[in-house]
Amino acid sequence: MARIVGERLTDLWQQQVVIENKAGAQGNIGTAYAAKAAPDGHTLMIAHQGVMTVNPHLYKDMGLDVTKDIVPVGRLTQQPFVLVAHPSVPVKTLKDVEELAKNQPDKLSYGSSAAGPQLAVELFKFMTGAKLLHVAYKGAGPAVIDVLSGNINLLVANPTSVAQHVQAGKLRAIVLFGSQGVGVLPGTPTAIDAGYPALGDIPEWYGLAVPAATPAKVLEQLNQDLNTVLSQASVQSRISALGLNASPSTSAEFSEQIKRDYARWGRLIQQAGLKVE
Repeated sequence: MARIVGERLTDLWQQQVVIENKAGAQGNIGTAYAAKAAPDGHTLMIAHQGVMTVNPHLYKDMGLDVTKDIVPVGRLTQQPFVLVAHPSVPVKTLKDVEELAKNQPDKLSYGSSAAGPQLAVELFKFMTGAKLLHVAYKGAGPAVIDVLSGNINLLVANPTSVAQHVQAGKLRAIVLFGSQGVGVLPGTPTAIDAGYPALGDIPEWYGLAVPAATPAKVLEQLNQDLNTVLSQASVQSRISALGLNASPSTSAEFSEQIKRDYARWGRLIQQAGLKVE
């Protein structure tokens, strides 16, 4: 996604946009690195839901303070997480999952490779009293392999990582934790469709951000240019092919969404007693 947007910004600015990967600590390392860059608009960072609103409540030290050290430019995409099951698991709906998890506590296992998808299921557990066993993975690849082999019963993930397996009948899509469907998983019910409206507003999102001291005029221009790129049909088509939905916003709108999710996930993490050692 960064490369898709970066290519178009290169065309718009007539200046090469270089994508630099800084992996580790669920995004903390790369975000902290970019936050320390000169606040001149020349270094932008991918702002991910997990890093911005979940990790601050899980990690003692992220290497930065997301509420003070960076400022949002604008949103790139919004999309729901999907819950899938191995075909051998006798569940077809989220209600089936709830009933089985209540009747046989902790027998159903579910995997996730990031804090965001895990919290979608943790919120479901908190709301319903269902008991599922969480299995953490370092990446989506190993998690998908394990659910395909039946080593875990369920997986909550980005739709892109499982769509081909659902289409091939190797996995069963149970529900989308959002209010809108996604093109790569046609016919999959949303949480609202399934009768769980409180789970219908927890999308995964990506955006762009810059160091906090970036001048307001620069921030405004960056937002305008980002939204120009996201309005292009070719960009929307390429993003859709990733299983994502282009979702441009103003800087203020994106900032408010971050604040809401920061507060919501903070409450849940505290109530559930979750932390990263």
